[in-house]
Amino acid sequence: MLKKLFQSLRPPVHVTHHVRTTPEVLNSGQHSLQRGQFSRHAVGIVERLQSAGYQAYLVGGCVRDMLLGITPKDFDVATSATPEQIRAEFRNARVIGRRFKLVHVHFGREIIEVATFRANHPQDEEENSNHSSRNESGRILRDNVYGTLEDDAQRRDFTINALYYDPVTERILDYANGVHDIRNRLIRLIGDPRQRYQEDPVRMLRAVRFTAKLDFGIEKHTAAPIRELAAMLREIPSARLFEEVLKLFLGGHAADTFEMLVDLKLFDSLFPASAEALEEQPTYTHTLISQALVNTDLRIKQGKPVTPAFLFAALLWPALPARVLRLQSRGMPPIPAMQEGAHELIAEQCQRIAIPKRFTIPIREIWDMQERLPRRSGKRADLLLDNPRFRAGYDFLLLRESAGEETDGLGEWWTEYQDGNDSERRVMIRDLGSRDDAPAAARKRKRSPSKRKQADGAPDSE
Repeated sequence: MLKKLFQSLRPPVHVTHHVRTTPEVLNSGQHSLQRGQFSRHAVGIVERLQSAGYQAYLVGGCVRDMLLGITPKDFDVATSATPEQIRAEFRNARVIGRRFKLVHVHFGREIIEVATFRANHPQDEEENSNHSSRNESGRILRDNVYGTLEDDAQRRDFTINALYYDPVTERILDYANGVHDIRNRLIRLIGDPRQRYQEDPVRMLRAVRFTAKLDFGIEKHTAAPIRELAAMLREIPSARLFEEVLKLFLGGHAADTFEMLVDLKLFDSLFPASAEALEEQPTYTHTLISQALVNTDLRIKQGKPVTPAFLFAALLWPALPARVLRLQSRGMPPIPAMQEGAHELIAEQCQRIAIPKRFTIPIREIWDMQERLPRRSGKRADLLLDNPRFRAGYDFLLLRESAGEETDGLGEWWTEYQDGNDSERRVMIRDLGSRDDAPAAARKRKRSPSKRKQADGAPDSE
């Protein structure tokens, strides 16, 4: 995957890639798209807006994905009509957004997003704060400057997203050689890459996401500024970054995405504590996170549910043990040290990515279970087995073992315990004897055989 980061076409391309003032027009015989492939509601919106005298097209990802034989997740419409004019045409429409005002048209569970053609922001004249504004670094804070179809194509991020399909005439309008780049499987920014990233640093994450999702390469000029500008992600609101991270890791290509984020220094800005752990314990941290993401991709491919809580628990875990050990060195008992360390780490991470409480609570429960799983004597094992978070905690234990943590067979013990009948379980508990219920974060990764026999197999979290 990493070799794709700096692919480029022959002949060499210019650093700045502008759109044409007049598009290349592909008639129905020159492309594979048919109006029947698209959402009938989206097609109906285009037809109605055109009948009312406005320009309207299906645009962006749905056109790109259809050309690649991928079923789009949603269908977007771009139009010359303003949000208020769109709202007047559709009773089932709702104007949303402040930074980027657009319209959602509701058809039961399906929502079609309709956006007015945007223009580039004024550079020399004073900006109208009601319509457009930037901060000192050039990041766009408000984006409601409306323009022509040509303006809209110019301000789209990647060439492959600047494709407009008219389902009435079945023509594609291509302003930026997007069809060419799709055929050559290339991610290329429109305009000057540095300026475009400064306008919206999230475009760096989008470049990675599209590269992984589509199995494309990043054109070299598009990739070149990313490492230098990666820290600009810290300016992005944490709530927006949460949504972007879910798109990155829940699209079925999380493992490849992680490799690219690390290579391009973007992971540091998203997960600073985990990036530090990756520097200090590269093999263990990389193996644990990669294995978690491979498992995530497999579950998505199999159509199984994936919980963001488990995903974030894995992404953050490598940064936790050092904190727990530090707290224990100050005299705090193992379980309270785990709970306090988890609280600190999650609070810090939420400053960067606003993980909602509905996920941070199960993250902490999964981690807390890592301290409890080694404590199996008496009735503890049965109580843990009945805990609603047991399965996630057990799966997480197996993940840690797969990354090389030595647990003295704790995962295998719990596997056998779950499969055993009542009498077999009693024997297993009795056989524990006087083995020490040592806490997870206090154990060392390497032990002598004699010491290993005395321990109960608690996992190390160093």
